[in-house]
Amino acid sequence: METVSIVLVILLAVVVSSALARALPIPVPLPLIQIGLGVMITAVADLGITLNPDVFFLLFLPPLLFLDGWRIPRDALVRDIGTISALAIGLVVFTVLGLGFFVHWMIPAMPLAVAFALAAIVSPTDAFAVSAIVARGPIPERIMRILEGESLLNDASGLVCMSFAVLAVTTGAFSLADAFGDFLWVSIGGVMTGIFVTWAAAVAKNFVARRFGDEPGTQILVSILMPFAAYMLAEHLGCSGVLGAVAAGLAMTTVEHGGQIAPVSRISRKVVWDAIQFTATGIIFVLLGEQLPQIAMRAARVVLEAHQRDVGWLLLYVVAITLALAVLRFLWVWVTLRFTLSWRKSRRRPEGGPSWRLIAAMSLAGVRGAVTLAGILTLPLVLPDGSPFPARDLAIFLAAGVIIVSLVAASCALPYLMRGVELPRAHPRRKEEIRARIAAAEAAILAIEQAQRELKGPEAQDPLYAEVGADLIRQYQRRIDGHAGSGKEAERIRRAAEIERELHLAAVRAERDSLYQAARAHRISDNETRRLVQEVDLVEARLLST
Repeated sequence: METVSIVLVILLAVVVSSALARALPIPVPLPLIQIGLGVMITAVADLGITLNPDVFFLLFLPPLLFLDGWRIPRDALVRDIGTISALAIGLVVFTVLGLGFFVHWMIPAMPLAVAFALAAIVSPTDAFAVSAIVARGPIPERIMRILEGESLLNDASGLVCMSFAVLAVTTGAFSLADAFGDFLWVSIGGVMTGIFVTWAAAVAKNFVARRFGDEPGTQILVSILMPFAAYMLAEHLGCSGVLGAVAAGLAMTTVEHGGQIAPVSRISRKVVWDAIQFTATGIIFVLLGEQLPQIAMRAARVVLEAHQRDVGWLLLYVVAITLALAVLRFLWVWVTLRFTLSWRKSRRRPEGGPSWRLIAAMSLAGVRGAVTLAGILTLPLVLPDGSPFPARDLAIFLAAGVIIVSLVAASCALPYLMRGVELPRAHPRRKEEIRARIAAAEAAILAIEQAQRELKGPEAQDPLYAEVGADLIRQYQRRIDGHAGSGKEAERIRRAAEIERELHLAAVRAERDSLYQAARAHRISDNETRRLVQEVDLVEARLLST
């Protein structure tokens, strides 16, 4: 009963944090509010939560990594793969080495391998936190896509590097050649495992759906189980479960393109996964706030044992590490953008050089978030010989401090730096969208005509079929004319379509209000109300998405 109460309190804090973020007159990043609520919970009531690193990691990271891989636009990932790879892999290695040596030099009480583990886990960025920061201000779409791609890939690279550093701490030995071979195995094996799990799950559920019918609840549950299956199978095979979860998410896009999932299932599944993402990230940050006072006390003990003057050095360490991360990222972003633009210029695609505001914005956008916190909390409690893991509490406090300081710095400066900042524009996609819409409308017209030709018996003689078919064809033809045409007539068609959309939205909302009125008056049953309202909701969702 006590465990259930704790879970409910944390979930309530997540709900309250969302309301506060919307109610505050000034924009405050949601993660900061959630951390603050966690601290308040500890001040009011000591919940006594003890986090098991392995369980914590398994519960939260696989679904979040899976969802990142699933939702990232693959065309954007491919288009800027050079820049993204340089940030997600090159910058991670650069950060692990540079920050690792810096932390060990600054805090001799922290072993070098632990410093490398800390550097590895603070290297992944959090695009979700960045999007929360800039939610009330503009951000160039291409910059956001690069940040999302970087966040997706550096989650995996940072966690893999941390696992090697932790292995060096627990075994007391490290071989670069062995590490490189192991890295290839865990990376390739993890990716292949994730792809296999997604493919196998898709084949199995499509077979069952064809034979016995589709059911939205089953589709949703299968999608929830997939990241855990990919992670656990990869770990069982000695590969990277992190890469397995990411690869499974990336493979989901290909599965989706098969179009074998019912529309209702897709809509319901999206809602469920939005709730999972919001809840999981919220719980992580509330737990950080709840654990922060205890972590700070244990970290202070480590500092005092290292004969420093006072615990104020903890704050100095956090600020110094955050500044070092910003400097390393600034240098790497500057070199990466200069190299990218020089390469494009050599291919006769001259573009202006990167502005300092752009470089500063990209550097500040390296906010740390849920993955960093979840990863650092998985540091082992003890070594194989039973002795405590060296400087574990100090590493956790420093990582938590970096998360908070990076969020505060980005929330203060990023919205202003982003104003008017743009990367070189990507190739316009509007023409491709228009061609796809025209092709879809033409396919619909052909399907209607084919269905009319295949009519037999009395239906073939019924003039109503021809009348309705002709009306549908005229609607699709208007779409084609509106997209393919030019001049005043095409503009009039497009304007008419917009007016039709606005009027249709007003109509379906009136439909829904009328249905609820009928339900309140007991003129229709509750089941009929839910079914009819769902039909109206689907129509409204389609209209809002166009």
